[in-house]
Amino acid sequence: MEDKIKAIEARVQEFVIDTRDKLEHFRLQFISKKGEVSLLFDELKALSAEQKKLVGKALNELKKFSEEKFKLSQEQLESNTAATTFTGDLTLPVIPGKTGGQHPLSLTRYRIIEIFERLGFNVEDGPEIEDDWHNFTALNFPENHPAREMQDTFFIEKNPDVLLRTHTSNVQIRLMKNRKPPFRAIMPGRVYRNEAISARAHCFFHQVEGLYVDTNVGFADLKQTLYHFAKEMFGKETKIRLRPSFFPFTEPSAEIDISCLICHGKGCNVCKYSGWVEIAGSGMVHPNVLRNCGIDPEVFTGFAFGMGIERITMLRYSINDLRLFSENDLRFLKQFKPVM
Repeated sequence: MEDKIKAIEARVQEFVIDTRDKLEHFRLQFISKKGEVSLLFDELKALSAEQKKLVGKALNELKKFSEEKFKLSQEQLESNTAATTFTGDLTLPVIPGKTGGQHPLSLTRYRIIEIFERLGFNVEDGPEIEDDWHNFTALNFPENHPAREMQDTFFIEKNPDVLLRTHTSNVQIRLMKNRKPPFRAIMPGRVYRNEAISARAHCFFHQVEGLYVDTNVGFADLKQTLYHFAKEMFGKETKIRLRPSFFPFTEPSAEIDISCLICHGKGCNVCKYSGWVEIAGSGMVHPNVLRNCGIDPEVFTGFAFGMGIERITMLRYSINDLRLFSENDLRFLKQFKPVM
């Protein structure tokens, strides 16, 4: 036993550790659970008490010597690596860390979701490339509706019609087709329309729609939901009005306007110098839309609404040009922080 200890000790002393691979090889060969030093401790159990006293001390010294050599070699290798990889000037001042921020559209999107989640609305998502049925037909659009024309919609192919969705209403249709009411959900996402780019419009923008279908859902529920949203998003002093309107997929329908937060009612290019800004279209889900999705309009009713996230963001941060959101100008983007 003593001869084995001396032989292993000699190999430990002679072992050269100059790379990480050799360091690991040393650990496995000598000090791991199945290493040569550990195996000697297993043999020690079979010795008598007197032999253990004689051999145990030498074995413990071998173990300590092996572990210290491993530790010192490891520290030396790490020190050498740091010295060879750093080529900068240690006398230079520290460069402060730069923390990125979220895009203003993302900040507004998260705030909208937060408000509606508190009202019990789930968040749903769907495809941006859609077919005609989910984007138009199921929503009660007649065949000759202007939105189907090439100048208003980005069609990818014809017969069958495949297009970039013009609203997130396609997610509403998929929700109603695949689930049974009641349900309450919002659908945020990117949409596309062939519009001239200006301070108020772009060929792509972001939208969030909402849908609530259940028994005994009325227009008063829609009105109070939108009133609550507007007050939470823009402040308790915000003035709100509803205007009768028309949409193929809702009946009756209404637009919701708020007092312009940019000019405070004086008139600007965002509010078309009227003092009011439209933020959402809304209405009671048309019975034909419910039937197209397999829902009995004699049993269930519902309301729906839709709004542009860019428009909400412009009002929220007093921005007068929609094009700034997609120009990637860091001077513009660095200004934004969450507004609660």
